[in-house]
Amino acid sequence: MTQFSTDLHDLTVAELLACFRLRKVSAVEAAQHFLARAKTHKNLGAFLDLSEDVTLAQACAADARLSSGTAGALEGLPIAHKDIFVTRDFATTAGSRMLAGYRSPFDATVVQRLAKAGAVTLGKLNCDEFAMGSSNKNSAFGSVKNPWDMSCVPGGSSGGSAAAVAARLTPAATGTDTGGSIRQPSSFCGVTGIKPTYGRASRYGMVAFASSLDQAGVMARTAQDCALLLSCMCGPDPLRDSTSLDVPAEDFSVRLNDGIEGLRIGVPIEFFGEGLAPDVRTVIDAALKQFESLGAKLVPISLPRTELSIPVYYIIAPAEASSNLNRFDGVKFGHRAKNYTDLEDMYLTTRAQGFGAEVKRRIMIGTYVLSHGYYDAYYLQAQKIRRMIADDFQQAFKQCDVIAGPVAPTVAWRLDGHNNDPLADYLADIFTLPASLAGLPGMSVPAGFGVGSMPVGLQLIGNYLDESRLLNVAHRFQLVTDWHTARPSSVNNYQLNSN
Repeated sequence: MTQFSTDLHDLTVAELLACFRLRKVSAVEAAQHFLARAKTHKNLGAFLDLSEDVTLAQACAADARLSSGTAGALEGLPIAHKDIFVTRDFATTAGSRMLAGYRSPFDATVVQRLAKAGAVTLGKLNCDEFAMGSSNKNSAFGSVKNPWDMSCVPGGSSGGSAAAVAARLTPAATGTDTGGSIRQPSSFCGVTGIKPTYGRASRYGMVAFASSLDQAGVMARTAQDCALLLSCMCGPDPLRDSTSLDVPAEDFSVRLNDGIEGLRIGVPIEFFGEGLAPDVRTVIDAALKQFESLGAKLVPISLPRTELSIPVYYIIAPAEASSNLNRFDGVKFGHRAKNYTDLEDMYLTTRAQGFGAEVKRRIMIGTYVLSHGYYDAYYLQAQKIRRMIADDFQQAFKQCDVIAGPVAPTVAWRLDGHNNDPLADYLADIFTLPASLAGLPGMSVPAGFGVGSMPVGLQLIGNYLDESRLLNVAHRFQLVTDWHTARPSSVNNYQLNSN
């Protein structure tokens, strides 16, 4: 093992890639190191599937390409995927009993593109069942714990991804964001995460929740790392995803070091009301002042339909979920009940056994709002307001270049919090839902710590296809702050084993 073996997990993606190219450490050594950490920290609940033979074979092939001078942009980089992306060499469950043990015959486009760039897959990461949730407590395979405090949630639905990156079990991870499922867990776990514009990254091979909202993204330690990964996974996929945008792949690293003097940062008044916890507000206010010191200008703006985003989302998303989850009936793949009397009973028993409580709740809500007599009253009205929410953003962007505010009203809550109260989880999404409904890019950037020394993320929202600007703004912030460098063990008594 090289001299980097003891602190390899503290290197960023950019630093690791530099080590690979300079042959200071091999891809195999890096893969072995992170696999060992994943096994050591099973109590975190982040990984659902590991395959050491597959990972090391990919790492060996990466070393061969590095030696031959044919390396890709991410050659040798260990990465883990949210278990919502299908993979040939690892099981795909979407956090549900319905897909326990399922193996896909193909890789999702996002997985395929990252592999083509040279990334090495460490394994699959835990998530809320079918990406439905804000806590990662809805996984059929157990809750993920927040590495900053094992008694707290990591956020959801990409909680496994955020926790794994924060705990240094992987340098980076993929995630998906339907209503905030990259940004919220990134905030709760103190990592950087970005959801690009809807359609930037192909949805092919993502187990569908709400098709008009689901979008792939990445989580890592820094904005620079996210830019490197996003550059490799985005781009049109017209033959396999009709919703992918006909926009060429872009190098999101080009503008990272641009200055932000004169940047107009919109601050929505609706994001700073009574529902925002004082400790979170203190962190966000300090972050905004930091931007002012960098030459940016704060501009008060209004997103008047922010509160309506919750009822709108929880009509549209369940409606699409009820349609998408029709395919899980025990006939072609996935779980099938062992005991049943006839075909109808097989459907009913299989779905009753395979789906968890939150998924069943959303299927029922979605079926109701799409039913005869209620479609016009609920679903159609929700779609109209969704359009208005998108228009609110466009009016705001006439006054500013980016929008900034909190990701969530509070820091991560306890695992035993919000029990039997799904509405409490839903309300935690109030600041992330508007951008998702509008299809805008958004990200969370570590900005400080709140009550209990728990991380707080700053949310940045950009206009359509403006990911480069978002990443630039986040990178400039991280050049003058060190919140993104903090390790969980540096602020509480939970010590991560460094072996």
